[in-house]
Amino acid sequence: MTGTIRLSRKPARAMARWLRAHDIEAYVIHPTSVAVSREHRRAKTDRLDTGLLKRVFIGWLRGEPDHCHMVTIPTLAEEDAKRPNREREGLVRERTRIVNRMKSCLARFGVRSFKPTLRKAPERLAMLVTPEGVPLPANTLLELRRDMARLRFIMDQIKEVEEARGQRLEQAPQEKSHAMVRMLARVIGVGIETADMLVHEILSRSLRDRRAVARYAGLTGAPDESGSRRQEKGLAKAGNARVRRGMIQLAWRFLLFQKDSALAQWYRTRTESAGKKRKTMIVALARKLLIALWRLVTIGEVPAGVVLRAA
Repeated sequence: MTGTIRLSRKPARAMARWLRAHDIEAYVIHPTSVAVSREHRRAKTDRLDTGLLKRVFIGWLRGEPDHCHMVTIPTLAEEDAKRPNREREGLVRERTRIVNRMKSCLARFGVRSFKPTLRKAPERLAMLVTPEGVPLPANTLLELRRDMARLRFIMDQIKEVEEARGQRLEQAPQEKSHAMVRMLARVIGVGIETADMLVHEILSRSLRDRRAVARYAGLTGAPDESGSRRQEKGLAKAGNARVRRGMIQLAWRFLLFQKDSALAQWYRTRTESAGKKRKTMIVALARKLLIALWRLVTIGEVPAGVVLRAA
């Protein structure tokens, strides 16, 4: 049996994969690509939404791309490849939350020199004293010990995720995504975490050109022009937030480790006499850097002046 089915919600990607496996043509409409009237409070029901989606879908099938946009359906392997980096990101946030909570609790008693992430932190916890020279109260000490146990468990999980990733890179070094990670990690200033995130979130995707790369990362501008008025509303922020955050952080790091590169010189030339402009221009540098890294892993073009580690 063959047919065409339109799906319009994010969890529908799994259903679309199942339908395609059964020879049924299925598409997932990007929800923000459907134009709706905003001139007044709009009635919203399942019947009205279904009619709207049917109209835009028929227009798209006629070859009118502006009616709506379709979501790329990732394979099971592509979805699974994203999980280790995203899991580690969540574990790091949980580690930070527990550390901040422990430091906040100790600050109430005047203790500010304790570092929960040290290896001997559990043993030092029992010897902590307040500025008055008395030990920590019993309930507080028990709470901190429980937090310490959770912290150690999370840190062990982070280590387990990192070791598993290292084993995968060593066991299949010629696999396309693994080769991309190794290539990016050779750039001085790019760590294995950033390389793994960029490859599985954006660089392993089949993107049309450099504009599509920047647009998927949400690093493009949002101009507001009408008549003689010209202004920028800032970043569009319509793409992958993980890639956008990671690239802006990498851009600052790139200026420290690749000072002689053409991109770093381009940034310094435009910001040497404008202090407040630095934060605005770092976004432009992040966009240019992302495109340069995309070219590096796809066609092997090394950015001008960028220093690589030995293979």
